[in-house]
Amino acid sequence: MAANSVKRERRSVTGVLLLDKPVGLSSNAVLTRAKILYNADKAGHTGTLDPFASGLLPVCFGEATKFAGYQLAADKAYEATLRLGRTTTTGDPEGDVLTESPVNVTEPMVRAALKLFIGPIDQCPPMFSAIKLQGRPLYELARKGVEVPRLPRPVVIHQLELIEYCPPLLRLRVVCSKGTYIRVLGEDIGRTLGCGGVLDELRRIAAGGFEISDALTLDQLGSMPSEVRDARLMAPDCLVAHHPELRLDDPAAGALMQGRGVALADELEVGLYRGYNRNGAFLGLVEAGPAGLKAGRMMSRPWQAFPGIPATSQIQ
Repeated sequence: MAANSVKRERRSVTGVLLLDKPVGLSSNAVLTRAKILYNADKAGHTGTLDPFASGLLPVCFGEATKFAGYQLAADKAYEATLRLGRTTTTGDPEGDVLTESPVNVTEPMVRAALKLFIGPIDQCPPMFSAIKLQGRPLYELARKGVEVPRLPRPVVIHQLELIEYCPPLLRLRVVCSKGTYIRVLGEDIGRTLGCGGVLDELRRIAAGGFEISDALTLDQLGSMPSEVRDARLMAPDCLVAHHPELRLDDPAAGALMQGRGVALADELEVGLYRGYNRNGAFLGLVEAGPAGLKAGRMMSRPWQAFPGIPATSQIQ
């Protein structure tokens, strides 16, 4: 076998990276590039962005992937540009144009329409989505021209702010719950205004406590020396920072790491906690209940960053 064809051994890397996904690449393509740059053996992201969208994409490496699901459930914030007077097959620029209509909409009309969507609403998932029907994603059916009934799903629009209205474009800031389709929100706003609407641009600016201002582009990541790149990884417990911290003595920490329950002398409020041993090493999520503590999603071993690394990471 030629020397240049020998496969490099992957590193065991644990940490969280905030990426600024560019327009035109899928989330999986961005994930693959980041994985190659770190030469990591395991990676995953915490929520897909469509290829036409840009913005915050948290990427998890190694043991951090165990906690990615907690970010999937987090609220998200977006900046979106909606083009009134047009509809497409997908609700975004990638679809075929279905209708073109004149836009006779004033700013007060826009503001009045936006108020109707703030709070809990029901939203019908689009056909061009990854939701599965009998094991097949809906977008596969949609590409064949097949449409199936979809049940509306409850979502919450926490904030819906008009940034700018320059007909036929309006720029919005949206803070919403998990499962919200901004494409569908744009279509529904356009329908309410009587002229139709299609999402022109979408940028995710925040997710679960993370901000786009802290994210790196792929170009920035690729230009860094490897040690600087490693130092940009955040600790895996940042994914569950919304849960309270719980310090444990050695017997309790050892028992939980082995999957055994722990009786408590003092009663804790029922719920999930970020568990740490007496040295501050992250153990995982532990669940407090009436009978004491039990192991939730745990690290394979206590995790603690090497000293001297400015942004916590661990390369084994």
